[in-house]
Amino acid sequence: MAEHGRLDVVVNNAGGAPFALADQASPRFHQKIVELNLLAPLLVSQAANAVMQSQPSGGSIVNVSSVSGRRPSPGTAAYGAAKAGLDNLTASLAVEWAPRVRVNALAVGMVRTEQSHLHYGSEEGIAAVARTVPLGRLASPDEVGACAVFLASPLASYVSGSTLVVHGGGEVPAFLAAADTDGGSS
Repeated sequence: MAEHGRLDVVVNNAGGAPFALADQASPRFHQKIVELNLLAPLLVSQAANAVMQSQPSGGSIVNVSSVSGRRPSPGTAAYGAAKAGLDNLTASLAVEWAPRVRVNALAVGMVRTEQSHLHYGSEEGIAAVARTVPLGRLASPDEVGACAVFLASPLASYVSGSTLVVHGGGEVPAFLAAADTDGGSS
């Protein structure tokens, strides 16, 4: 605001969680994960909305959520719960702040970053994980960024309260590898 006199777009992208089993992590650990992944986007969005509501062109808020909020998230349970809450928060704020401010989210799947090894291990582990995605690879940060730009842009001017799933087709269901696909005839 100080530099440009307006605020058109906010992308709430801060987030994450280290691996920790729910029964082994402290209450303070869980609290910090929820604060970072749910409360921080709420507070940043609240401040942005105060500015955007007073602008003739309003504004757009994009929350970066996760597929972990839509499926079990073992080892990052508080993170998954917070991201599920972020998806609901997105829809709620879109109703409260319309028509001046649009609020959307991206439910992001697995992304290849400089820290992929922390979650997936060696290059072989990363490649094995990538094979579980129908598109056969992890997303690049640029691909996720392009989706955020789309939601923030006039191309998405009638999109609000939505969560765009960006996950390469999801994950191949485990039962497909376990199924007897010969129809039971031997």
